[in-house]
Amino acid sequence: MMKKMLMLAPVLFAAQLHAADGKPATHRYVVERSFPAGALKGLDAATKAKVNANNASVGVRWVQSYANADETHTYCIYEGPSEAAVRKAAELNKLPVDSVAEVPVTLLPK
Repeated sequence: MMKKMLMLAPVLFAAQLHAADGKPATHRYVVERSFPAGALKGLDAATKAKVNANNASVGVRWVQSYANADETHTYCIYEGPSEAAVRKAAELNKLPVDSVAEVPVTLLPK
């Protein structure tokens, strides 16, 4: 048991150094949104650039979004320092928020 702990010590120490490097921790969130029919039709490159700039101003990054078939609901993956920052980014972008859930665990099919 002691050998295992000694072997893990460098890994744990490195993890602590990384967390203490002065950068805010990044967390992953799923944001669910509801939109009126047709609202997503105007999502062009210029709009995406503005959204990304507003997000960056509060330390948030839009990773990916999924929409249902009629494009009235989206499920968006974001990275950011906190749920409050993700909600602030939505406010800056005038986007609705139905729910925000932190998703720290990745499950893979294999």
